[in-house]
Amino acid sequence: MENWTEQLRQAFPGAEIREQEPMSRHTSFQVGGPAAVWAEPGTGEELAELQAFCRQHNIPCALVGRGSNLLVGDKGYPGVLIHIGERLSRCQVEGTEIWAEAGISLGALARKACGAGLSGLEFAAGIPGSLGGAVFMNAGAYGGEMKDVLTEVRILDAEGRLRWIPAEQMELGYRTSAAQSRGYGILEARLRLREGDPQAIQERMAELMAQRKAKQPLEYPSAGSTFKRPEGFFAGKLIQDAGLAGYSVGGAQVSAKHCGFVINRGGATAAEIRELCRQVAERVRERFGVELELEVRCLGEF
Repeated sequence: MENWTEQLRQAFPGAEIREQEPMSRHTSFQVGGPAAVWAEPGTGEELAELQAFCRQHNIPCALVGRGSNLLVGDKGYPGVLIHIGERLSRCQVEGTEIWAEAGISLGALARKACGAGLSGLEFAAGIPGSLGGAVFMNAGAYGGEMKDVLTEVRILDAEGRLRWIPAEQMELGYRTSAAQSRGYGILEARLRLREGDPQAIQERMAELMAQRKAKQPLEYPSAGSTFKRPEGFFAGKLIQDAGLAGYSVGGAQVSAKHCGFVINRGGATAAEIRELCRQVAERVRERFGVELELEVRCLGEF
């Protein structure tokens, strides 16, 4: 491990490289063991070279964003986690379009659009993830989703090439995209919005945030909606009807406020969260014959 770290620091002097970085600091569940190596590149090119280095030396590696949809095992990740975060979060308004790097938070992006009098991102204001994660899973809420505004994406493809592709080639569907199925990393994106009144945009964002606070357990660490919505059903309603509101495994609990959320009530482990999710899915399958699929991405060793 020391050898990896030293080689990475020598090869990538512009990147921030840390050892044994606790992932509880980088996930919204606030759980997870250490990443053997944590790397923060400052450019897309550097990111691509970091990934290529890891592949060349057979070092496990993965790309992570703000960790708002991520569950890392208690034993951590035995390789290099490449973080797309603050160092890759530049943003620029170009008429009715916005160009932004993948590390910018959706909240910051929505506020940038509002300040420029651009409408179309109000739905994203309260989503806790980054732009990259939002494109990766075609995030959406309150009738809007990323595919409504996305025009072009700069990706790192499975062969390690950096290229721009039109949104139409991203195969954006319900919480899915070509980035998932084809192994793309998301580095930048262009969004097309429409002119609007900044005051009206701000009021709509505030209205949606108030709805979130009223209906979702934002006072506890979680990864948002834990399960994807099964076709023809609502995951939260199925879980509630299965009698699982407030059900817990250790410090992990099904929120009584919104059964679609698994929360860290305090001191939960990643293993407890994953086991609770398994039991919930099993109970719903037994009661209703419906398969619940995790929306949360699991990574590392449990």
